[in-house]
Amino acid sequence: MLMTSGRANRIADKRNKEQEVVTKMVLIYCRGHRHATSRFCPDCQSLLEYAVERIERCPFMETKTFCSTCPVHCYQEDMRAKIKDVMRYSGPRMLYHHPILAVRHLIETIRT
Repeated sequence: MLMTSGRANRIADKRNKEQEVVTKMVLIYCRGHRHATSRFCPDCQSLLEYAVERIERCPFMETKTFCSTCPVHCYQEDMRAKIKDVMRYSGPRMLYHHPILAVRHLIETIRT
């Protein structure tokens, strides 16, 4: 029973970390494009909600590293294009805004 609980905790932690990273990346993108004066513009907010929902429902969370390497693309085509734009813009800027998360991502990329 403890192994199952520990495994569930690891998966939940991984989901939370992935949601945290996506939230920060969408925020960098939204602010960088001057979409909103508050936290998120409506378009970025809906993209973030969609991404969080996909992360919550991901059946491969235990074994996958990043959505870009996943064999199943669960994002709708238009949302996939939007999130790619966000990642392309925010990725390089993560090193400046959130260096620990950026280095952690780099390490995971090298491992895979």
